Amino acid sequence: MTNTSATGILHVDMDAFFAHVELLAHPQFRGLPAVVSPRSTRGIVLSATYEARALGVRSAMSTAQALRLVPNLVVMPPHRELYTKYSAEMMRIFRDFTPIVEQISIDEAFLDVRGAQRLLGSPERIASEIRRRMFDETGLTCSVGVASTKFVAKLASDASKPNGLLVVEPDRVLEFLHPLPIRALWGVGPQTAKILERRGLHTVGDIANSPEKSLIAALGESVGRHLYELSWGRDSRSVVAERREKSIGREITFDRDIVSRDELCRTLLAQSERVGGQMRAAGVEARTIALKITFADRMSFSRSRTLDFPSASSRDMYQTATELLDVFLTEEHIELDRRPVRLIGVRGESLVPAGAGDTPLWGDLNDTWREIEKAQDAAATKYGRGAVRPASLLTRDGEKPIDESAHGAARPE
Repeated sequence: MTNTSATGILHVDMDAFFAHVELLAHPQFRGLPAVVSPRSTRGIVLSATYEARALGVRSAMSTAQALRLVPNLVVMPPHRELYTKYSAEMMRIFRDFTPIVEQISIDEAFLDVRGAQRLLGSPERIASEIRRRMFDETGLTCSVGVASTKFVAKLASDASKPNGLLVVEPDRVLEFLHPLPIRALWGVGPQTAKILERRGLHTVGDIANSPEKSLIAALGESVGRHLYELSWGRDSRSVVAERREKSIGREITFDRDIVSRDELCRTLLAQSERVGGQMRAAGVEARTIALKITFADRMSFSRSRTLDFPSASSRDMYQTATELLDVFLTEEHIELDRRPVRLIGVRGESLVPAGAGDTPLWGDLNDTWREIEKAQDAAATKYGRGAVRPASLLTRDGEKPIDESAHGAARPE
């Protein structure tokens, strides 16, 4: 007999959320290839209807490229206040079923419904009722994955899109998981995929059937063990209820426009040190790291990345922020000497209590850095901020320190 209570983790993901919200206001565009994008020559696709996706249009694609692919594409400008409103409605519906709701973005969340089954029925029945109410009360559709772990529930919701429901029972996890491509695993990006594919590993099952030691040799201790554990469906993370979005960040408006990537990175390092220290002092960790950049022409852009595991490490924040900066400059073909920077900022978002969220499956692999940062925090408490800092932030005689005071106004968030 199947233990249905073991499948009580749900991942609910709204279908083409921004686009479908806009279609509620513009029903004349239903059934047509359409995207949500700012009206700008440098706009990117924020969301695409499934009709547009069928023609090759994808999120994050430039709107100009999308229009070249589909000349009759409908372009709808974004209305963020509407997305916030419908996201709140989404969360209200979820909490009618369980108080254990972990919102991970504006349009998706994990739910733990194991405690609701005596009153509301099986996880599959609860998922079906959520989908029904979502459509009846908002006019939007969602896809739901049901499993015994967050990782598999997320993959199940992806597999059920659009407007579907998939239950993966514990005894069928490997049957579901192993045929999937390696990119389905959290942590497998383009470079990691190339390394694995050169070794003849193309599916999750290929990774599972590889010696763990060979994966560690190829990818390093942390990534190798992480992927091996996921390939067997092992994910011990729990759903953590977090009712409100919070963030801690720093922004700096420079006294002079900056044309040097190295100077931007040094500023990001100083900001990451400050923000990481604030998060550790507050006892929280960030699920998402966000970068904000404003150019001399006052055009502002934001980029963000959700981490595999929440972190309050200044090192993690700095590495992620600089990667976001480099990817943005490359993708947008920006040359700093022609388009200098007026403001830059980094922020930790979607904060959770330290230790209460996700943790690496293989244990704490950052003990050394954590100890270093603890020592920095202790020194800051005793001697003041900046008593211990990275060598790259030390200055030569006569230079101002790389900090808020060096470049102008700073605004904590």
